[in-house]
Amino acid sequence: MGKETKKQTINIEAGRTEKNYWLDIWKYRELFYFLSWRDIIVRYKQTAVGLAWSIIRPLLTLLIFTVVFGKLAKLPSEGIPYSILVFSGLLPWSFFSNSFSESSNSLITNSNLISKVYFPKIIIPISSIVTCFVDFIINFILLLGLMLFFRFIPKATILLVPVFFFIGFLFITGFSLYVASLNVKYRDFRYIVPFIVQIGLYLSPVGYSTSIIPKELKIIFSLNPMVGIIDGFRWAITGKTVLYLPSLYLSIVISLIMLVFGLFYFRKTEKFFADII
Repeated sequence: MGKETKKQTINIEAGRTEKNYWLDIWKYRELFYFLSWRDIIVRYKQTAVGLAWSIIRPLLTLLIFTVVFGKLAKLPSEGIPYSILVFSGLLPWSFFSNSFSESSNSLITNSNLISKVYFPKIIIPISSIVTCFVDFIINFILLLGLMLFFRFIPKATILLVPVFFFIGFLFITGFSLYVASLNVKYRDFRYIVPFIVQIGLYLSPVGYSTSIIPKELKIIFSLNPMVGIIDGFRWAITGKTVLYLPSLYLSIVISLIMLVFGLFYFRKTEKFFADII
């Protein structure tokens, strides 16, 4: 008797309406895996340098910031090599900017799938965010290599990196769900996304330390939730920079509010996606 093999298939039902939405997310987990894997393959196969681009891009950004802020502007590095100061801030920022850019357009790029079959649409932007986690891992390995090059020994606080990553993930998810929903209804909004990323880069302490921000302006500066997240990453990785606790608390509160609001708005508008798209 021949051996019987079982094939796993993704069952997506056309014309079905939602009944148990959150349980359906688990039911359609194979679709989530498929979309994530597809995005990873497309990202690294359809570029001239492939996987190397994930290494070249952050290194070029690091070089520019180190020269401009470290060498020319001579900003303080808080007792650590300036390249490590920059890269420890670039790590969470790159994850945010990549996730935001990819997920905000994800519903539009998957319009054919959305208009034809039923499945929890939240799977699409979330899978885009998870895909960007691959770049985060690559960048983190680069950071460890940079520490080795400068003979910089991290403190035990580096074990807290997942905590700050989780805070960042909450904010990125909520913000991305909100913007992705807006992008379906207002197609011109996609032109605003690069502008938000560009402005956010300079309003976040990526190429510099928050120690240069005047005390009276720190609270206002910290209204950008990425400030507390980036400072948290930098403190956890180096163990030497100062962690401004009010900024961290604001980041946690704003991230939670943004997550709830993003989920609420996405669920409110999701039922109209198929008609609009």
